Amino acid sequence: MFKECPHPDEKQRLQLSRELGLAPRQIKFWFQNRRTQMKAQHERSDNCALRAENDKIRCENIAIREALKNVICPSCGGPPVTEDSYFDDQKLRMENAQLKEELDRVSSIAAKYIGRPISQLPPVQPIHISSLDLRMASFDGHGIGVGGPSLDLDLLPGSSSSMPNLPFQPVVISEMDKSLMTDVAANAMEEMLRLLQTNEPLWIKSTTYGRDVLNLESYERIFPRANTLFKSPNVRIEASRDSGVVIMNGLALVDMFMDSNKWVELFPTIVSMAKTIEVISSGMLGSHSGSLQLMYEELQVLSPLVPTREFYILRYCQQIEQGLWAIVNVSYDFPQFASQCQAHRLPSGCLIQDMPNGYSKVTWVEHVEIEDKTPTHRLYRELIHSGLAFGAERWLATLGRMCERFACLMVSSTSTRDLGGVIPSPEGKRSMMKLSQRMVNNFCTSISTANSHRWTTLSGLNEVGVRVTVHKSSDPGQPNGVVLSAATTFWLPVTAQNVFNFFKDERTRPQWDVLSNGNAVQEVAHIANGPNPGNCISVLRAFNTSQNNMLILQESCIDNSGSLVVYCPVDLPAINVAMSGEDPSYIPLLPSGFTISPDGHPDQGDGASTSSSAHGNMGRSGGSLITVAFQILVSSLPSAKLNLESVTTVNNLIGTTVQQIKAALNCPGS
Repeated sequence: MFKECPHPDEKQRLQLSRELGLAPRQIKFWFQNRRTQMKAQHERSDNCALRAENDKIRCENIAIREALKNVICPSCGGPPVTEDSYFDDQKLRMENAQLKEELDRVSSIAAKYIGRPISQLPPVQPIHISSLDLRMASFDGHGIGVGGPSLDLDLLPGSSSSMPNLPFQPVVISEMDKSLMTDVAANAMEEMLRLLQTNEPLWIKSTTYGRDVLNLESYERIFPRANTLFKSPNVRIEASRDSGVVIMNGLALVDMFMDSNKWVELFPTIVSMAKTIEVISSGMLGSHSGSLQLMYEELQVLSPLVPTREFYILRYCQQIEQGLWAIVNVSYDFPQFASQCQAHRLPSGCLIQDMPNGYSKVTWVEHVEIEDKTPTHRLYRELIHSGLAFGAERWLATLGRMCERFACLMVSSTSTRDLGGVIPSPEGKRSMMKLSQRMVNNFCTSISTANSHRWTTLSGLNEVGVRVTVHKSSDPGQPNGVVLSAATTFWLPVTAQNVFNFFKDERTRPQWDVLSNGNAVQEVAHIANGPNPGNCISVLRAFNTSQNNMLILQESCIDNSGSLVVYCPVDLPAINVAMSGEDPSYIPLLPSGFTISPDGHPDQGDGASTSSSAHGNMGRSGGSLITVAFQILVSSLPSAKLNLESVTTVNNLIGTTVQQIKAALNCPGS
């Protein structure tokens, strides 16, 4: 039967089940397993033939090389010059010519601005900051020394908000590669669906965390692999699964997942960068079924202490039936990228089921193999090793919150309760929401540890120190000039929910906002981003200040995985532009703020997983991890040098803010 028909339809399977006295499901799995075995046998025989061919070619190659060693040049009687050295010389000459051309071009441009040829300029001397004394006013009788080892604050090209260059050259993908990618994606889809739809023995309930935990023994038995990707004792497996209901229809979700730009927009707090390298198959128009893409993505935790994770993945979408889609991500290994990636994505992804009234049920699984080349920072070890930092629970909580935000953006009716009567129209509301989203995206980018950022640690403050980085800003949505970003992370024995409430409440703002000089603030406009009152946009006005035309735009976000409070000074004319419904993309923003997450220690309560609830309250016991981040415009001239006084100022600003937060929350010694 198998030889004649290896893919029986449902009718044939039913007939076989009656004849053999087996369940149709058993018949289906038998045929699946048999097909896999046959495929493996064919691959083994192909591999043997290719290996033999390879050995034959290698032997011929060695013989030719040996013969070439004994060749004598007919002109001079000596050994011939190898072709390789000739090509090397040619390559060096070409590179030299290109560099000379580039130097002439830059010199001519520079001469226009300087007024004399660049060759007449004195040589630039390197500045060694290590010898300077950068001590500053003390908070507790001890100055914070910023001197220490040399402070490498080279200006970085481009802006932190712009898309940095991908850390690889474009790849050439052959038809054989595409065929192999299609097979890898199909096998990954089959594995992911089984991971999503099977409970015990694959998944067991953790008594410590109350979440689904992958049983590695069962997994390796069901999905045997030849070996792990990384040959290192520091390899860990992170696996998690979660499900929930979100307010967006299935097709809209699929559309956002299969577009790398929309993917970043949907998960700005998790995805620092994503790019489609090549579309292998575009799939069916309208449903994306069969769509297969090779993508690069970089994932982050919002703290300079946690390195980003890079992946080169295949993303494959399949519509299983009407209203049901599956999207799988799996790492695809190119030899030239192997050294860059310390993480390997095993089949991961989600199942999206359409529900009535525009909702979708999403079941998510994350499965990653990690090689810890450097130890995880002590503050984040529990959060990362428990799988909370990059796990399914965080993806789903963020998705639920962002879907609520998109739903609020689409609602055309205005509400005086939401808007305080200040924002006159639905267009004004949408414009304000877009402005605020850009502010949050900019803030997330500013504290990323992505390749485009080089962080320098200033000593002092705590064991973490203040991390600083500098970039030239020239984007229309940012102030022009040199921007200094600074951040630090610290732990408090206060629940993440209480810390979030403290930052969000305008009545307690004078207790931590050093720049407000103790002045109270009043909320003059309010836009809800969902049913949770913690998810909202506010426009704040400070009392008793000389700058009456300056307002504060603030957005707060909260879900099960953590929270953000991001704010930015915006002048009154710019706010009026946004409130009137005009395009806000040219309003310059330089946001600062806080990220708050639970410290990852297990619940002390009943431990039930509640991530299907979209209204996260971060109600875990234990402490919280807080990252404070500021951005300061050092100079409005993009060519300006970094002023050491600016570094001291931002270090002082962060140190004072941290001390005031600890004092206000009654834990000064933490």
